Amino acid sequence: MDTFPGFNPSRVTGLPSLRPEIASLPAYVPGTRAEEDDTAALASNESHFNPLPSVLHSVFSAGSTINRYPDAASSSLRDKLAEQLGTTSKEVTVGPGSLGVLNQIITAFCRPGDEVIFPWRSFEAYPLVVHLAGASSIPVPLRPDEGHDLESMLAAITDKTRVIIICTPNNPTGVPVPHAELEDFLGRVRSDILVVVDEAYVEYATAVDTPDTLALYQRHPNVCLLRTFSKAYGLAGLRIGYAVAAAEISEGLRKAALPFSVSAVAQQAAFASLDARSEMRARVQAVVSERERILPALRAAGFNIPDSQGNFLWLRCTDEKREELLSAFGAAGILVRGYARDGIRITLADAKANDRVLTILTKQESSQIRN
Repeated sequence: MDTFPGFNPSRVTGLPSLRPEIASLPAYVPGTRAEEDDTAALASNESHFNPLPSVLHSVFSAGSTINRYPDAASSSLRDKLAEQLGTTSKEVTVGPGSLGVLNQIITAFCRPGDEVIFPWRSFEAYPLVVHLAGASSIPVPLRPDEGHDLESMLAAITDKTRVIIICTPNNPTGVPVPHAELEDFLGRVRSDILVVVDEAYVEYATAVDTPDTLALYQRHPNVCLLRTFSKAYGLAGLRIGYAVAAAEISEGLRKAALPFSVSAVAQQAAFASLDARSEMRARVQAVVSERERILPALRAAGFNIPDSQGNFLWLRCTDEKREELLSAFGAAGILVRGYARDGIRITLADAKANDRVLTILTKQESSQIRN
């Protein structure tokens, strides 16, 4: 093809510059994908169950409308969620997974120079979305028992603090924040700070002191609840989650959303999932039963594992032990999630897959596992 006279492509050396926040942003590292049929995919906290038949039927039905734009407001789903949660639809925001909604939250509330406090280690996307907004991350180390250090989080509050994230049960440790501790914490946070309670794994929580976050939300207008259909409902591939917040806050979150970011297929699948809650609970109970079976067995083998309330277990270990275990799991065709300087997270699946995990771990010397 002819070029403009005098134009020499080889002389073009400069390119448009990325924003510094983007150029320095580390990429989110997803869990390793299974490539073989006999691989146990336990790295991403996905549901190991196939989609529910009623939900799959709704997906097929919604597929006939993909030539049209979806309802940008997710109106029917918001009405359904509000009915089940005891709120109004104006208090509900639907987005592409709970992470997508969190991105809307940070976009709506944070400017460059603002600060966001969150526990660490926790969900590794937290610092990414904060950095993307140009705000500053204030990670607060977990307590030795892997729980949130709420006192230190309170001490980290400054006049620049705009958002605090609480993750309960915490990912990747599985440790929840007890109701009384969370209630006391909320009573001591300034009312102009948004407290986001990320409950991606709330359906798996069975502890008696699991926080009643809807009740806390009713008493604290600066609380925002964040939930997802990706885990217990098994819709990870459709990307749909939601937030519950005061109507004025929710309106702002919807304004911060990318238009048509939640497909009609995802909306219909989520709607059908809410009608299939009893089936979802049965599946959750199967995972909880496996959690209650595996935890004592690993502790008997010498591993110090916290009482997870999620669909996963956490092994705190040195980098040397982490690499040793990752190698052993990989050789056995088991995919787990490793975290540099911290440990390994293992998703719970069916009994056969979980027994494979037990076989690997019970062969290991547990002396290098640190508290």
